Amino acid sequence: MIYETNKTHDQNLKSWVESANALDTDFPIQNLPFCVFARGCTYENVRVGVAIGNFVLDVYACYECCLFDDESFTIAIAASNYCLDHSVMKKNANLQKAFRSRLVEILSADADEETQKQVKRNLIPMDEVDFYMPAHIGDYTDFYCSIFHASNVGAMFRPDNPLLPNYKFVPIGYHGRASSIVVSGTEITRPKGQNRTDPDAPPVYVSCKNLDYEMEVGFFIGKGNELGETISIEEAEEHIFGLCLVNDWSARDVQAWEYQPLGPFLAKSFATSVSPFVVTMEALAPFRTNAFARDEKDPQPLDYLSSEVNEKNGGFDITLEVYLQTEKMRDENAEPFLLSRSNTIDLYWTPAQMLTHHASNGCNLQTGDLMATGTVSGDSKDARGCLLELTWRGKEPIQLPNGEERRFLEDGDEVIMKGFCEREGFRRIGFGECRGVILPSE
Repeated sequence: MIYETNKTHDQNLKSWVESANALDTDFPIQNLPFCVFARGCTYENVRVGVAIGNFVLDVYACYECCLFDDESFTIAIAASNYCLDHSVMKKNANLQKAFRSRLVEILSADADEETQKQVKRNLIPMDEVDFYMPAHIGDYTDFYCSIFHASNVGAMFRPDNPLLPNYKFVPIGYHGRASSIVVSGTEITRPKGQNRTDPDAPPVYVSCKNLDYEMEVGFFIGKGNELGETISIEEAEEHIFGLCLVNDWSARDVQAWEYQPLGPFLAKSFATSVSPFVVTMEALAPFRTNAFARDEKDPQPLDYLSSEVNEKNGGFDITLEVYLQTEKMRDENAEPFLLSRSNTIDLYWTPAQMLTHHASNGCNLQTGDLMATGTVSGDSKDARGCLLELTWRGKEPIQLPNGEERRFLEDGDEVIMKGFCEREGFRRIGFGECRGVILPSE
């Protein structure tokens, strides 16, 4: 199932919430991503919300004001659970569409004065709220689905044969650590681990020296499947609720020593950051693209990973940007520096293929589970989605405008990730930000 564009995507739609009409906003009325928030630090008042312009709309409070009709009622009342994954994400597509349609009605410039008055009571400025994890994530899987990233990393270690023989046949992934996933803005402590940069000496337990980020996109599971059941490629998107930004922090020196023979472990499990906003599949309908155009010499996906619909519309056109602001830059009031700009059109495997493959052995996916694409990199140097690639394993340091240079992240550095979609004939929509400042090892 692929959502089609409808009246909620009309570029001429305006909201009576003026900040939602700004051309550079991430959250126009055509977006309306979900989030979980609370005023101040009062965790007991955590609520399910929807972002609109510079505000968050309290969904359940709007339900209490009788602003939702019979069709959109189900999701509105479910928001009383204050937990996005167990309350909203598993609802079927028809209910999701009805809820979105009603939100557009009450937030549009055509809404009557009484409706606007009631909704306004439940709008909270974003600078007055704290955001929490958008879902309770029971399981987390990270894929490796950018062929340019895989080729670059492979070339560092296997120049004559960068891609392993299975890469073009199977979406590669590993099971990540769900308990260390944190929401944007959470400070990241530099991890310690075993390091064996000197091949002639035994490893030592020290603070990570080659700390890195990875620019990724995540998607949340809505409807799950039972243990032993598979999910067909035709049905895969019925199980995807929405997308977010993901920073898969990586300790490269720890990773180089520990990853053989089983792959990522402590080099990845210390922290993963996610953006607080979940952009729904329906909001993304105008920004669908073909799946990656494979070289004519490449193998075609196996039958269970292949469908005409996925080939024509399984991809997403999402621009991804990574910025760096060092501690010195903050002290000097210097703007963050753009490190790279990539796009999800360069993913070799689509989210539907990732999900279908994940469940192809009967693995039971559950509501709220998070899957991530792996580092999203493009073919050019300025589209590389991590410092490992940008500095070519530290051999080509990045020169910053203030004279500093970086091979890998230093204490005090802040990584800022952004994502947005734009296409002629439609309003630009965004994903907000995914931020994290590096603290020294404890």
